[in-house]
Amino acid sequence: MSESGAQGQFEVRGAVDLSSLNRPTAPPPGEPGGAPEAQGFTVDLTEETFPSVVGKSAQVPVLVVLWRPTDAESAQLATTLGTLAGLYEGRFLLARVDVEAWPRIAAAFQVQDYPTTIGLIAQQPVPLFAGNHDASVIQGVIDQFLAAAEQNGVSGTLTADGAAEEAPETVEEPLPPLHQKAYEAIEAGDLDAAMSAYQQALREDPRDAQASAGLAQISLMARTQHADLAAVRKAAADAPDDIAAQMAVADMDLIGGKVEDALTRLIDLVRVTTGDDRDVLRVRLIEYFEVLGPEDPRVGPARRSLANALY
Repeated sequence: MSESGAQGQFEVRGAVDLSSLNRPTAPPPGEPGGAPEAQGFTVDLTEETFPSVVGKSAQVPVLVVLWRPTDAESAQLATTLGTLAGLYEGRFLLARVDVEAWPRIAAAFQVQDYPTTIGLIAQQPVPLFAGNHDASVIQGVIDQFLAAAEQNGVSGTLTADGAAEEAPETVEEPLPPLHQKAYEAIEAGDLDAAMSAYQQALREDPRDAQASAGLAQISLMARTQHADLAAVRKAAADAPDDIAAQMAVADMDLIGGKVEDALTRLIDLVRVTTGDDRDVLRVRLIEYFEVLGPEDPRVGPARRSLANALY
């Protein structure tokens, strides 16, 4: 995907949420008690450097943390991520986005709460987690993220000066024709054509797991690409029993990195609904499992919770 195409995936959704200004503060980066300055395998993104970092994710996995540098929770997370970036010795690039200095970049990721961490694999965003967590939990997510990157052919490393070293070239199997057609449609920004190609692949082989996952991902993108986050959240808050409104806000949570919130919201609704409403929710949750993939550590527990809610 070209850098211009990559930028097209990140559409501005609106103003940055400033609701957490009253949270505990921290000194600026580089000062005692604050997060470390960007160096080594950590960079601070600007609108000027954003396209090149997105492009670099075709060679090396990129972790993007959207943060407020003087927010205590953000500073703690950035410190943990910076330490892990050093421990992983260039297996991923940590890119920090100051959401107050660069609100257009922040809004492009469709994220509401900060700090939030999102992955980039081959110029495509991957929702990871919101907030701060123990280092061991974050390391587990990073391990899953790097495994997913390797499965998608992104396994380069960074040198100490931040340059990307590509992994030894491997011969990749060509994509099946309909998968290739879907990929080219995504490159062109034609989600309808990509969806049609995956649907045709599933008609020809209902067991095609990659087509099923691709269809779920494209469906999620199509449902959210023109959505206004503030309007979606207001509609859900105003109508807590409206299944469509609740699924819409769950979509925005999932694509914005609040994976647990999206899964919990719909599973809780399954518990209190019946008939067609319950089945619609079940199908949407199965789509979410496809989007996240079976290796995601959140999928197994969510599947069990869904089964308990249904039976």
